[in-house]
Amino acid sequence: MWIRQCELDANNPAPAPIPTRIVSNEEFVPPPQSAQQLAYAARLDEISERSARRLGMDRRSFLRSGSGMAAALLALNDVFGRCYDVEAEEAENPQAFAERWPKEQFIFDVQTHHVDVAQQWYDTTPDGKVVSSFFTQLRPGAKTGKEALDQLNRAHYVKEVFGDSDTVMSIISGVPTRSWDKNPLPPDQMVATRAFVNEIAGSRRVLSHGLLRPNLGKSELEEMERQVKDLKIDAWKMYTGAELGENSWSLADEKVAYPFWEKTRALGIKNLCVHKGLPLGVFNEKACRPDDLERAALDWPDLNFIVYHSAFRGFGWIGKGTGERVTDPIQNDPQELAWTSDLLRILKRNPGIKNIYFELGSTFNMTSAFNPETCMHMLGQMIQVAGADHILWGTDSIWNGSPQSQIERFRRMTMKESLMEKYGYSALTPEIKNQIFGLNAARLLGVDVQAEVKKIKTDKLSQIRHEFRKNPQGSNTQYGWVWVEDGQQPSVPVGA
Repeated sequence: MWIRQCELDANNPAPAPIPTRIVSNEEFVPPPQSAQQLAYAARLDEISERSARRLGMDRRSFLRSGSGMAAALLALNDVFGRCYDVEAEEAENPQAFAERWPKEQFIFDVQTHHVDVAQQWYDTTPDGKVVSSFFTQLRPGAKTGKEALDQLNRAHYVKEVFGDSDTVMSIISGVPTRSWDKNPLPPDQMVATRAFVNEIAGSRRVLSHGLLRPNLGKSELEEMERQVKDLKIDAWKMYTGAELGENSWSLADEKVAYPFWEKTRALGIKNLCVHKGLPLGVFNEKACRPDDLERAALDWPDLNFIVYHSAFRGFGWIGKGTGERVTDPIQNDPQELAWTSDLLRILKRNPGIKNIYFELGSTFNMTSAFNPETCMHMLGQMIQVAGADHILWGTDSIWNGSPQSQIERFRRMTMKESLMEKYGYSALTPEIKNQIFGLNAARLLGVDVQAEVKKIKTDKLSQIRHEFRKNPQGSNTQYGWVWVEDGQQPSVPVGA
């Protein structure tokens, strides 16, 4: 059955800083824990118990520290081979970990979401009380934490993204529905979140997607104009596999899609962020594949097609109407990543296509913990075929809790020498990582990095985070759904 990871962690005395299960964002079926994930969890218990005792800490506090993150990376290395650049000393000496912390890194997360948690969570769990306390700082006039949260219904988003992680800027995103009154986060609310966070900060921290639904027909052209002119959205988010108006759609459909590309060009929006891959049963699976990107990119070379989730089909996928469960995307050939490889093949046969970009949300999180070598193959091929300047950092947070765990994994990930020798992959250099972490997105979205960072360094959120990090209280949990074995068949969660 499905259950929220944060509900499991509420009874866990010491949640791991790097997840031991794959968590779903409600767009794919989460698989059971693998044997390797179970081995990683067991190894982390051993390392953290020993290191926490030496440092005179309880395991919960230890696992929330930098040394706790180092312990998790060491445990992954013990299971998968050396995938992460971490030394044993860092798990026993917090200062050793801190010395390797990048001080001036621009991290721009282009896929973030709200996730609601019940009021009882704030009232009865230690982590909920920490969030409540954190937000009382932003509403000093509130007499209680509950009153502060009532005024700040975006509490988790700000705390997890800007309080508990090194994220500097982000884009708030959402999913389409036929009508906005049935949408968990319609465009007007996404834009309100952008204004809310930027007002608190006193700087430009958050950008906002608009939601585009070409399969609703010509009336959507007016809604499109409203979102650009009135809401001043920064880019489009769309789902070709969402069967709105009873139909899915194609990016390359001249009758359905092309009038919208013409309109978006006229309105001055160049970035089209499209969900591909992760085909939960409520989506049209064929339309979640990247096949339509080839013609659309060739026909509209002045528009950028940013492929969310990098078209990765995912682990734990269940074929619609077939009941087929797929838990490993590598089939015979370790280079083969289902559906992402299809997109790579499109680019290989069309070297002139320069307007297709890969976005890593959920995909990096899954592969870097479930099987880091799979992640290396994915990144190696993307850099080899598309270039390091065509990969964007996204985390799908806060479904996945704070993005800090993913940030640390990407910072420390190394490309194995054996893979570089056999497949010709590039090393994951600091320059490449900085491009992916934020410089690529800044270029596409017209963000002046130096100017924005100068303001952000002294803004309100930076001041609060500085104080918060003196006694970090990261939850080490995730708010999406996990699969718990109990003999039941999976069911689609509410709101999927």
